[in-house]
Amino acid sequence: MGSVLNEPYFHDEQAAFRALEAIVWPGGKPICPHCGGTERINRLAPQRSKPSKKHPEGKPVYGLWKCYQCKGQFTARKNTVFASSHMELRQWLQATFLLCSSKKGISSNQLARTLGVTVKTAWFASHRLREAMRTGGLAPMGGAGKIVESDETYIGRLTGVPKSKHGPSHKNVVLTLVERGGSARSFHVDSTALENVVPIVRQNVDRESRLMTDEGRHYIRLGREFAEHGSVEHTADEYVRGDIHTNTVEGFYSIFKRGMKGIYQHCKERHLHRYLAEFDFRYNNRVKLGVDDKARTAKALSGIVGKRLTYRDSSAGRA
Repeated sequence: MGSVLNEPYFHDEQAAFRALEAIVWPGGKPICPHCGGTERINRLAPQRSKPSKKHPEGKPVYGLWKCYQCKGQFTARKNTVFASSHMELRQWLQATFLLCSSKKGISSNQLARTLGVTVKTAWFASHRLREAMRTGGLAPMGGAGKIVESDETYIGRLTGVPKSKHGPSHKNVVLTLVERGGSARSFHVDSTALENVVPIVRQNVDRESRLMTDEGRHYIRLGREFAEHGSVEHTADEYVRGDIHTNTVEGFYSIFKRGMKGIYQHCKERHLHRYLAEFDFRYNNRVKLGVDDKARTAKALSGIVGKRLTYRDSSAGRA
């Protein structure tokens, strides 16, 4: 069985466009992003871009279509996170696979070396792909007889807040909900105060679920709203009592922190939500749930449509 990276769309630009077109237009019929038409649209022969210092003879342009209703030209990149990018499409597909198949992520430096692009380009590409991995409007987790664990952790440093000698008040707070045997959802919250934690748990966890937490006081009254609330007292070295524990969410945090500290190392507060989306995505599409690297990459690519992230939006405080 050959390596997934031997697939033609990782190395041939025309094959890459055919693969992208199958994702963007699953019905097999191109749709004009300018006028929304589906008739009188023809594929154009490969052309060359305007000459430049780097490409004196012009750069080959593949995947062009022309709509004869509005006279507009377009490619399948339009209205996706790949739009307005100087990277080859095959490089985008390689980057997606590398980010999806690396359990703890891949650094911008490593991605730049692998793809043959600058670190700045690799950094921005990574953030675009994390944007594609973000999901919203999901149904509540858990349900009758199911267990959902909730916990918080601290990571990085708050912007403009000096390091504290007493506690983690200078750090970013992350709240994560994990359904045992299922998915995870992580949120960057201001603090572990009631007003930050309670609304998120209420909105994202089915009331018929069994809620498992640590001894955090913000869970005492909240726990009464669910079918059962079990808690363990970590401060008294209690970690498991029957099936009452938070080991599943702690396991998620162990991977998250290894990635953030060992691979990415630095993360500005404004970017944390995208990194959380990346780690949630890989956890929710893990091998144990029957999703291999190739299927995980395909799932990430299915989220590229209708999303856009400009360098101006992402570059402030780049890290």
